[in-house]
Formats: sequence, C-alpha cells, structure tokens
Amino acid sequence: SQSATMKLKHNINPVLLQFINFVVLVYSLVTYIPWYILSGSKQAIEKAKQVKARPVNNKPGGAYRSVNSLHCLASVLYPGCDTLDKVFKYAKTKYKDKKLLGTREILKEEDEIQPSGKVFKKVILGKYTWLSYEDVYIKAVNFGNGLAVLGQQPKTNIAIFCETRAEWMIAAQACFMCNYQLVTLYATLGGPAIVHGLNETEVTTIITSKELMQTKLKEIVSQVPLLRHIITVDGKPTTWSEFPKGVIVHTMASVQAMGAKADTGNKQPSRPVPSDIAVIMYTSGSTGIPKGVMISHCNIIAGITGMAERIPNLGEKDIYIGYLPLAHVLELSAELVCLSHGCRIGYSSPQTLADQSSKIKKGSKGDVTTLKPTLMAAVPEIMDRIYKNVMNKVNEMTSFQRNLFILAYNYKMEQISKGYTTPLCDSLIFRKVRMLLGGKIRVLLCGGAPLSAATQRFMNICFCCPVGQGYGLTESAGAGTITEVWDYTTGRVGAPLVCCEIKLMNWEEGGYYNTDKPYPRGEILIGGQNVTVGYYKNEARTKKDFTVDENGQRWLHTGDIGEFHHDGCLKIIDRKKDLVKLQAGEYVSLGKVEAALKNLPLVDNICAYASSFHSYVIGFVVPNQKELAELARKKGFKGTWEEICNSPEMEKEVLKVLAEAAVAANLEKFEIPVKIRLSPDPWTPETGLVTDAFKLKRKELTAFYQTDIDRMYGKNVK
Repeated sequence: SQSATMKLKHNINPVLLQFINFVVLVYSLVTYIPWYILSGSKQAIEKAKQVKARPVNNKPGGAYRSVNSLHCLASVLYPGCDTLDKVFKYAKTKYKDKKLLGTREILKEEDEIQPSGKVFKKVILGKYTWLSYEDVYIKAVNFGNGLAVLGQQPKTNIAIFCETRAEWMIAAQACFMCNYQLVTLYATLGGPAIVHGLNETEVTTIITSKELMQTKLKEIVSQVPLLRHIITVDGKPTTWSEFPKGVIVHTMASVQAMGAKADTGNKQPSRPVPSDIAVIMYTSGSTGIPKGVMISHCNIIAGITGMAERIPNLGEKDIYIGYLPLAHVLELSAELVCLSHGCRIGYSSPQTLADQSSKIKKGSKGDVTTLKPTLMAAVPEIMDRIYKNVMNKVNEMTSFQRNLFILAYNYKMEQISKGYTTPLCDSLIFRKVRMLLGGKIRVLLCGGAPLSAATQRFMNICFCCPVGQGYGLTESAGAGTITEVWDYTTGRVGAPLVCCEIKLMNWEEGGYYNTDKPYPRGEILIGGQNVTVGYYKNEARTKKDFTVDENGQRWLHTGDIGEFHHDGCLKIIDRKKDLVKLQAGEYVSLGKVEAALKNLPLVDNICAYASSFHSYVIGFVVPNQKELAELARKKGFKGTWEEICNSPEMEKEVLKVLAEAAVAANLEKFEIPVKIRLSPDPWTPETGLVTDAFKLKRKELTAFYQTDIDRMYGKNVK
C-alpha cells in the first residue's frame, strides 16, 4: 500500500518489536470506544468516504461540480457585496474594532560576520502591533483620496512593487475602493521583467518600499518614461542625485495626509462595478516574459467564496500568518478570505518566519513563535524544506530516541489512513515538531505546485493538522480545487470548489481520454465566475487559453492533465509542456521523474531534461551540501564544494542513488536519468531559474545549462 512505502525504517530487535506491537494493540483496543464516542470522528470518517463532486451529465467530458453546488455555482460571499470595496465595507461594519493587520516592531538590527567573511543582517523583533478593521479602512480611504489628489483617475493602472506587509493590503483596498486597476509585480522579478510590466501597463505611479527602490527600481527608472510618482510605504528614502527629472518621491503617510485634507464632499467617488478590473497580476510564469492576467472584482469574489467554503469554522478566532508574496494569487486570495471573515493577519517573511530563520538572531523568537497562527499557506518548496530539516534532526538523535520517533510516526500513519486520531502521540512525541510553526496550526493550505505524498503525510503526522492541497491558477483567480480537511488521502488536489466546475478534454497526442477506465483523464478545463478576463494587451494568447461555450460559460484551458476519481476528487497526473517524446517514440513526463526523485535527502532540487533527438533522459541536480559532503567522505573524495560538484566520479555516485530511488518509485527504464550535472549553487527566484513559487523555469534552466546538455548528449552512453 501507499502508506507502507512511506513508513520510516527502524532497527529494533524483532522480539522487542513484537512486544511493542502487542502493547500498542492493547492500547488501541482500550482507547478506541471512548475515542469513537467522544471525538466526533465517526462523522469525519463518514465524510471522508462521501462523494464530493459529480458530473452534471452522463456524457464523457461532462463537467464535474461540487455536490454543494450541483445546481448553481456560488459567486457571491455576502448578499449584495458584488465588488471588493463592498466586501471590505461589510467586514469593517461587522468587525469594527477587532484586530485585522499585525506587524512586529524591529527592536534591534545588527550585522553578524560569518566565518567565511560574509556579513548577514540579523534582527531582534518585538511584539505584534495591530491595526483594527476601522483603522485599516480609514487609512485606505485616505490613501485612495490622496492618490486622486496626485491625479490618479478611475479605471487607470497603478503599480505595486513591494514585499508582503500591512501597507500592501492597505494600498490594495484603497485601489479597490476608488476603482484603480492594481498592477502587481513580484519583488523578486528581474529588471527587464519589471520594465516590461511597468511600460506595458503605462503606469505613472508605483508603490514600493525603500529597500526595493534602492536595490531594484533605481537602476530601471530611466527605462520607464511615463513614471511620475514613486510612493514609499516605509518612510522617507535617502535621495540620490542621479534620479531622473520629473519623478517625485512621496511617502505613503504624506499621500494619506493629502487624502485626509482633500475635500471630497461634492465629488461622488467612482465606485467599481463587478466586471471592472481589480488587479492586473503579472505571473512570473515558468515560460518567457511575464504575462499580465486581468482579474475582475467578480472573479476575485467568486474565487474567495469557493475557497472560504473549504475551511471549516473560519472566523474571528483564527490568526493567519502572511509571508508569501502578495503579488501571488494564492497569498492575495488567502488574505482576502481572512479579511472578509473577521480573522487576524500577522505579517512575516521567509527570512523571519521561524526561530531558525536566516534573519532571526540566535536566541530570539521567529514570527510563528510570537504569533501562534491557526492558519498558514505554504508552497511545497517550504514544506519540503521543513520535512528535510526535521528528518535530518531525527537522524542525529540517539538510537533510542530515533526508534521511538519512528514507531510513533508509523503508528500514527496507520491510524490516519483509517481516519483515526492519536492524542497521546501528538502530545508526547510530536509536540516539539508542532511548535516549529507555533503549535496552534489547525489547517495548512498548500498550493503553487504539486506536493509529494511523503511530505504531505509528514505534515499531517508531525504538525497534527490537515494539509489542504489546492489547485488553481492566476488565470482562475487562484480557485479550482481544495481538498476537504477530513480527506487524508495523498497525491490528490480535491474536488472542484463551489464557485467553479471542471471538465476533462481529450488530449490525443499524450494519449489521455475522458473515456479512459477506471478514471477519465484529459486536459483540465476550469469554468465559472472565477475564470479571469484574459491577458493584458495579448488578444492572441487570450483566445488560445480561454474559450466561451454555447451557454456563455467561460472556460480556462490549463495545460495540466488530470484524472477524476470515483468520489469526484481530481489528481494532477501530467502537464502538456512537461511531456517529451524520446527518439524511440516513448513519452517521458519530466514532472513525474522529478517528483520521484525530489524527496531524496541527497537532492535539494532537480530538473529532468529530455530531447526528442536522443533516446535518454538527463538531469540537473542541486545536491544537499551536508549529504553530498558525507557521500564524498565515504568514497574517499577530497576537495572543495565546487570540486565535489564538478567531479565525474561524484556524478556517478549520485546517479547510483537516483537510479535506486527511480526503481523504487516504479519509473520505467527510459525515464531514469542516465547522466546528470551537479550544481554547486542553489536555484532561487533571484537567479531567475525558478518562479516565486519555486516552480522550475525550464526554458531558463535549459539556456543556463546548455553547455552541460551538449556535453551529456555529445558522447554515446555505454
């Protein structure tokens, strides 16, 4: 079974193991009946077995809808609140003095010199200080009015290029109220991509931070001729002389002060209608230059209506930790879900998230420890990192501690797969691991890329909470599917949300048909109010990716391949772009190869590559420094980190490990990489080789490793 392959291996004396198993069996029998009666888990087990979505008709390729929206798709969160300004006004009236946005104060900043001579910035942070719903509303109204004083007109574009923080959300709400179209750009985008986004949208004003202005905008301002105003959200920047003439720098506070003084009494502000564009979101797409996705008010509202329905008991007791880029649809949607339901949002960053994070001074507290959130979103890259870190710590334990952890882990895995809970294991064994994320997480939302079954199961077990895997695209306003909290199966992304429907379209070239047995398969098409307007100034691409059917329903062609299971849950099995036909005619799914090998302790990241002119697969691997150094030591290889990575001998050793894992994962012989290149440097969004959600950018990786590709394909493989 799948759970058997994910169990951890121990080295316990067989006789002792028999005795332990007997004790566990007795404990399970004694506690089962009171647990079953008291915990309400009977209901959860029954819910997990229920059908979650059904096709609306019996035709092959018929659309699947959630059983909760079979007859009518949901599109509005609250009656009459059909634009984002109305949603916020409703929330402000309902939750007036409740805390909404929280930020930690910086008590101290210092430079820490590393043994290598590098200087790392470290911070000591204080408590969270909070703005109430009312505070945020007033700040947003003033900022919107201030932008009008600066000449911003309704239905014109304004850009935000800023880290995730309270001011980002305040600026966004101001734009939603005044019907300004908010252009979002990732803080990690490269110069040419930023210039492209700013010039294509013809913005005259950009909202940013002091740091991004100094590090990123300074170099490119001269290439954006229409730019007139730069607004910094965190106080007055130090001016520089080479600044282009005609560009004025303001602080957010000064714009808000202008707005507070402005006489808006006689002028009726231009309020948005549901079809107006709220956001033009530039995707850091895994291919080519970024595309601007036009997302309307009704698209976002439909999307967050669907998402909110999958989080049980969402409300004022919840605290969400915001640290992913707000320019990413997953984070923006999650925060708007929280804002509309009375939850608190505490801001953080990947560098200050946990006690061990890179910017937190040793001995002081990371953001999760201080905030103790109940809800958190993560991309698989972050979850994979937590998984590997904990497993490395387990391997460093004494034999007794390690075996105890492994027994508890395997026991809980069995209980979870039956739908049961393990309160004793949770409080005695997993409490310490759970504290890594603050100890109060009740739902972990995962999106942005596929999460491996092993990592998902690990998070379920060690963090004692469900992991909701979601599937959505910027083009579907982030909405598509999310697993239900009581569904503990792995590798699936759940049933369609109540706001949309999903159908599978035949893809003949890949051999996927919606008549396939036992599960219908094909390209995933998403339909509903959440499907966006299209790409900004790119009619040709819009026509290619979006279609409208005879009923006027808008459909997004995702390019992903899925299959529907009997209970109406979707599983992503392939991607059109990831499928390569080898010289001999076999099809290789690069994503499948990577998924099989990515969770090895030796592998931090991997990109498989195949060419139709050759008969075998190759790969680029970012090895785990600790594991590879240990492997080199065992093999008697001495050298610097670069020398180890560039060594043909070590490439062969790593290949052996990959081949073993590939066989264990049931990969076909032709899918197993035959040659690899070990990369001494990690792939980060800053390198341009992965997106902000850490998805591989295949085109850029191919260009970067072109000489290695030529080398690996240049010689005949014995």
